[in-house]
Amino acid sequence: MIPRIEASAEVWTRQFARRRELWSNGGMPSYRERLWPAPWMFVAVALVIPASLLVFLPINFVAGVVVALVLYAGCIGVLLAASPTISVVDGVFRAGKASIPIELIGETSVYRREDATWQRGPGLDARAWLLLRGWVDPVVRLTIDDNNDPTPYWLVSSRHPEELARVVREVRSTSS
Repeated sequence: MIPRIEASAEVWTRQFARRRELWSNGGMPSYRERLWPAPWMFVAVALVIPASLLVFLPINFVAGVVVALVLYAGCIGVLLAASPTISVVDGVFRAGKASIPIELIGETSVYRREDATWQRGPGLDARAWLLLRGWVDPVVRLTIDDNNDPTPYWLVSSRHPEELARVVREVRSTSS
């Protein structure tokens, strides 16, 4: 017996909605950015190759080459796995493993070049929550409007800071 296949639009819509719910918990991201390492980081990590060759070549040539390549691949894997994601999904701002409802975010400010350096250095409040990457210059400052939270603001590196700030403002204005 051949199973009957229903091809109606309602069935497809229902199945798609169920899959989307299972796949992404129902929400489509308003903004998503992964802070991948800069290209020079991959070159800098390549210094593990001559270092491991220096140690293992006197023992065995093949072992030295294999260890060098495995160590380099492992370092690249760690760099990629440690790359945090910044997202705005379902009214929640996420930066790395931390998250905060958009309603608790007040003013958003974008800083570049010298202003970003000042925000990361002399202008930094020790209570601020940080997600900074040295190879990403611009930062976004998100002021926290929660009297129960001692954190005055979040300072987050972003390659697209204007877009991130715009999305946070839009989502905040629609959720109010």
